[in-house]
This record gives sequence, C-alpha cells and structure tokens, in this order.
Amino acid sequence: MLRLRVHGKSLEGNLEGDSPDRDVSVYLPPGYKSNPHRRYPVLYMLHGFTNTDLSYFGTGAATHIPTIADRTIGAGTAREMIIVTPKAMTVYGGSNYSSGATTGDWETFISRELVSYVDQHFRTIPRAKARGLAGHSMGGYGAMRIGMKHPEVFSALYILSSCCISPTSNIPDTPEEMAAFEAFRERPDDYTQIPASIRTAVAAAASWAPNPANPPLYYDSPVKNGQLQASVFARMTANRPLAMVDQYINNLRKQRIAFDVGDQDTNIAANLTEFDRILASYDVPHTFEVYQGNHGNRIPQRFEEKVLPFFSQHLLRTSGSPKESS
Repeated sequence: MLRLRVHGKSLEGNLEGDSPDRDVSVYLPPGYKSNPHRRYPVLYMLHGFTNTDLSYFGTGAATHIPTIADRTIGAGTAREMIIVTPKAMTVYGGSNYSSGATTGDWETFISRELVSYVDQHFRTIPRAKARGLAGHSMGGYGAMRIGMKHPEVFSALYILSSCCISPTSNIPDTPEEMAAFEAFRERPDDYTQIPASIRTAVAAAASWAPNPANPPLYYDSPVKNGQLQASVFARMTANRPLAMVDQYINNLRKQRIAFDVGDQDTNIAANLTEFDRILASYDVPHTFEVYQGNHGNRIPQRFEEKVLPFFSQHLLRTSGSPKESS
C-alpha cells in the first residue's frame, strides 16, 4: 500500500477552505514489482460520508482493501489490478464528489486530475476499458454521478448502497429537523458534534446549492422559516441521479453497470429499485441485487465476493507490453 498526496487544481479556492492537496491511498497488486513491464487496470473506489481513504486502507478497517485484494487474487477469484481511493473528507463531512464553488470541482478532480496522475505515475492501461469506478454510500453517489457523465474515462461502474439519489434525500422534512437546520448559521469549531441528519443536509446544500455571496457557510438553505424553498430545492434536485439519468442513458449503454443494497436499508433500497426500473425501461443492461443486510454490515463481503470479481470480469486484462495500452 502507498499513501500519496495529489494536488487538485480544480479544488483550489474552494470556499469551505479545504486543502486542494488530497491524500490518496493506492493498492498495487502482488505482481507489480516482479513484472516491471506489465500494465494493469485500475479500480477507483470512493469512500462514504465522514470517512476517508483510510476507511479502506487504514489499520483495522472493516473493508481493508489490501487484505481483501491479496486474498481474492491469491485464491484466483479476482485478477490483479491497481486500486485507488482518494480522501474526500471536507469540513462539512464529505464532498459528495460534486462540483461547485463551495466544495470545489470534485468531479474534475476524480475524472481528470486523479486519473491523469495515476496514469503518469503507475503502470496502468490508460484506457477507459481498463478503468472502473465504484463506491459505497456517498461514494456510491459519486460513482453513479461521475460514472454516468464520463464513459470516456470509466467503462464499468459498481454502486454500493448509494445515498442521495432521490430529490428528498438529505432534505430536512420534519419541523424539528427544519428548525435545527435553520439554526445552523455559524460553522462550529467541532462540526462532528452536529447531529448526523443535520450534517448530511449541510453537506448536501454546500455541494448542490453553493452561494459565494453568502458567508460564512457559502450555501443557500433549502429551508426558510420552516418552509421548503422551491428554487433551492430545484437546484439540489438537479444533482440527483434519479433526475439526471434520462440525460445520460446513451452513456450508460456504453458501460458495464452493477448496483446493490441491503434489504434493511429501506430508503436507499427504494431509490435504487427506482433506478433499476428506469434503466430497465430503457433496456440498459445492468444487474441489481437486494441482499440481506443493512447500510454497512455486509460491505467487506460484497467487496470481496461481488465488486472485485465484477471488475475482474469487465476491465481490460493486464497488459504485458506497453504497446498494448496505446
């Protein structure tokens, strides 16, 4: 495992004040050092809200990518590949892998700058057919959002329990939540003490309703005086994959797509079932599975038994010659 720092020009000047220099964890397969002329496909794995790259690469991580990848490659159930996870933690708990003045342009950072850095510094097969994008929860949203918009970069997508895909996701919808959200007007010293439902709503507003003229939070609130603000709600809805998918159907036809969710993850299961229905209505090939589990308890198993075999099957195979990657 390597942990690097990659500068994101697209993240410079973000109004949250997050550093544009991002930690990135990289897994290199067992044969990488011993086969100096071999090139490898790359899986970009995006982490969830309030997590970091160390959620997959740190000591004690439940879904410890190096251990799982070594085991599956050794068992012959997965092929060798490079796996990359950037740290997308921000002062509001997560970037939502979106683009705007407040958070910075994470879409460009992931799809362009990070991919370019990895291709320049590692022996990759620098083609879309050899790149996959996956993620869990907020990372699943990022994989869906960025993936459907960039088939020229990523040819295969695996979406695990994606959050934030319907218009009402992360929107305060009770009088108590609305009041708590409206009361959040100054960024506290310890943002982690804010209730989870408010944190996700704040991060969503920062990602999808940015406003450079509205310090110190730099976003427009979807709630005012206990009422939903239609114009702000519409801006946020425009960033929801269920609202975006019809625009990108032809892109999705070019990609291999799989997604899954635990049956106890009720709201997300309903949203992904709707995503499944939309793809099916357009005859877009994909696989969708509802398994026994909640939002996070089966992710290590799913990554080992589903995600890695999926990309092993669909990404361009390892190349023994640099000419094969041109």
